[in-house]
Amino acid sequence: MTSTPSHDVLRKKMSNQTTVTEFLLLGFSDVRELQILHFTMFLVIYLAALMGNLLIIIVVVLNHHLHTPMYFFLMNLSILDIGSISVTVPKSMANSLMNIRSISYSGCVAQVFLFVFFVSADLVLLTVMAYDRYVAICQPLHYERVMNRRACVQMAAGVWISVFLYSVLHTGITFAISFCGGNVVDQFFCEIPQLLKLACSDLYLSETGAIAFSVCLGLSCFVFIIVSYVQIFKTVLRIPSEGGQHKAFSTCLPHLTVVSLFFCTATFAYSNPTSSSTSGLDLVVAVLYSVLPAVMNPIIYSMRNKEIKAALRKLIALRTFTRNKLSIFFPLVVISFHVSV
Repeated sequence: MTSTPSHDVLRKKMSNQTTVTEFLLLGFSDVRELQILHFTMFLVIYLAALMGNLLIIIVVVLNHHLHTPMYFFLMNLSILDIGSISVTVPKSMANSLMNIRSISYSGCVAQVFLFVFFVSADLVLLTVMAYDRYVAICQPLHYERVMNRRACVQMAAGVWISVFLYSVLHTGITFAISFCGGNVVDQFFCEIPQLLKLACSDLYLSETGAIAFSVCLGLSCFVFIIVSYVQIFKTVLRIPSEGGQHKAFSTCLPHLTVVSLFFCTATFAYSNPTSSSTSGLDLVVAVLYSVLPAVMNPIIYSMRNKEIKAALRKLIALRTFTRNKLSIFFPLVVISFHVSV
């Protein structure tokens, strides 16, 4: 059984290098048995996230009753969730399985870019979804005019394009920094706050400023979402029908739960990027904002949404019917073939 060098030894060994060609990701444990456990747990989480989000995408695409703005944005959210969890988890699983720590410099650049892209797009899209719910509940007479097909496509395209440019800028600033503090990243993926701990030039202040700006943008999105839901809840409480209140709350509360979990954990991770402290809390927080939302989103939206569950049951019933029909059809073909012969 091979053993992995301790974190301090790795850091001391790499601190003398002037040119960084790869980074070493410090995982959850150096114990081989715990590495296998980590691989197994992440594999289960990853497969659950893939299956849940792919089911939502398939159901929304195949069921024309779900071709509405709400489910259009939900489908986009599922695509982003698949992307965000695929950026970090497979590499971490591979490292644990093969008992290695390394990720190439270019691989780290790609991981930072894609992770910033998908996570930022997640937050902006959740803000757009809050606006969609606000118009649907608070201004129902104007909903079809405001949230028409063209407007929804433009909003989604605006999210993807703006976040792409933002990710290019963020990644460029991060890797313009000289890394002379070693190449050991205290995280299971290339996280910007952990990379900044390795900076030895004043350029890291630029990225710190960029992170502060990003936190302000995220806070603005969060405030917009909260204000939207305050207006939504005021409107819902004025609905005389108890069934109408329940329907409105069932579609809004899951969204608010996802937003709160995502925003609070991400803000905690990026609020003090240059801190030299390292703890298991950093790993837990990273899992909460980078891995858990991709798993929780399909569960929350499908379990609390009657239309999604009905469409899923219809899809399963159609598949079962088709399979049974084929099982009857092929024997008849065989029999007719023998009769003709």
